[in-house]
Amino acid sequence: MQEQILILDFGSQYTQLIARRVRELNVYCEIHPYNHIPTITENIKGVILSGSPASVRDSEAPQIDLTQFDKNLPILAVCYGAQYYAQKGGGNVAASNHREYGRAMLNKSKDSRLFEGMQFPTQVWMSHGDTITALPTNAELIASTDSIPYAAFQLTDSNTFCIQFHPEVTHSTDGAHLLKNFVVGISGCTQDWNPDNFIHSTVDELIQKIGDDKVILGLSGGVDSSVAAGLLHKAIGKNLYCIFIDNGLLRLNEFEQVLEAYKEMDLNVIGVDATDQFYTALADIQDPELKRKAIGRVFVEVFEQESKKIDGARWLAQGTIYPDVIESVSVKGPSATIKSHHNVGGLPEKMDLKIVEPLRSLFKDEVRKVGAALGIPANILGRHPFPGPGLAIRIIDAVDATKVKILQQADALFLNTLRERGWYDKIWQAGAIFLPVRSVGVMGDERTYENVICLRAVTSVDGMTADWVHIPHEILAEISNKIINQVKGINRVVYDISSKPPATIEWE
Repeated sequence: MQEQILILDFGSQYTQLIARRVRELNVYCEIHPYNHIPTITENIKGVILSGSPASVRDSEAPQIDLTQFDKNLPILAVCYGAQYYAQKGGGNVAASNHREYGRAMLNKSKDSRLFEGMQFPTQVWMSHGDTITALPTNAELIASTDSIPYAAFQLTDSNTFCIQFHPEVTHSTDGAHLLKNFVVGISGCTQDWNPDNFIHSTVDELIQKIGDDKVILGLSGGVDSSVAAGLLHKAIGKNLYCIFIDNGLLRLNEFEQVLEAYKEMDLNVIGVDATDQFYTALADIQDPELKRKAIGRVFVEVFEQESKKIDGARWLAQGTIYPDVIESVSVKGPSATIKSHHNVGGLPEKMDLKIVEPLRSLFKDEVRKVGAALGIPANILGRHPFPGPGLAIRIIDAVDATKVKILQQADALFLNTLRERGWYDKIWQAGAIFLPVRSVGVMGDERTYENVICLRAVTSVDGMTADWVHIPHEILAEISNKIINQVKGINRVVYDISSKPPATIEWE
């Protein structure tokens, strides 16, 4: 069984970042809500308690029973976790007169295994309103700042370390070093979790779970479903049946290009052109949520129809990744329900199939690393994220074949120019949006009254936050000229310079 660090989430905005930092050490970890703690098994080597927007002084503050792993496992309590230990242990936590938020210089008060190899003073990132004003009797101070006397302490009767700063953020200069001290030095993790080992263990598990059964997978052409297909193919070969549906809302020539790329992977792929069915369902619909529902309904109908042709299938594979799992289990209440927001959502109940999700323990960047180790073509792994409903939600209007064609051409000119100019791989996601706006223009000696295209390009890590990309003006000018000159029906191009938040990446 894979060794791991258990992260207990009290609702901090930084919890996923803690997990990323642990995994960067080639150590597997899982996030669980503080009120839904898994059974503690031998493979759990250490526990990290996250921060929280709550105050330990509140009557409804998150409470946790520490006895099930206290004194048996190494524990790193971050921010709220540290204050919780202080209060529960007989110390004191009070509202601070001056909320400490941002950079601070940490000074060591005593040698500690947590600080081994670190140089002091060291910059750390603070984010708390309450502060510890007295330590428990079984605690000893190990670090402080000019304004926070009890910035870090450890318990004398266990391997428990408590810190009021956030080592997971890059602003904490030696934060990665501190986490390595805890995860490797104190918890004893061996740092053997890497793409090759993940592939080996996952393929073995899939073979044991699936046996000689047939599996159906809905391919989208994106990274997640493609890597899931690669893992399943390695495990069960031709017993994997992939269905790739053209909904008429893909990028220009994408259906043919992706099918060709899948041939390189030797996948058993069934390509289905259902464009007319989707366009009929979308006729005259402008509301984005109604568009999504119409697309989802037709997808299920087409997918089910094609699946019935595969005799003896017992499993439905999905490209669920770890952020989907985390988001479905809220710290506000235990839940074991995984979000069904993938293209094949709703199918398991209709088709009486068991679910297999080979990527459910991975973040997006880890999925790409596994895909590279599997030898999946770079043109698939390097693709920008693309919305499940496709271009339907990039047409801010009712969808029809003419608008789709215009948007496909503009989008292709945008992305191809980014590739030619060496900017595509610097961008997390880019695409064109068809606006429900017509503007006056002049072409030759004639006035025109045509449509507007908006270009959108953002940088991000996981899509939770994003910033607009400062593409050089000369490249934007080149893209604008190409679109206006080559795409009939467009006479104006604009560039979206909104960040997320407050805007979102997509317009609908």
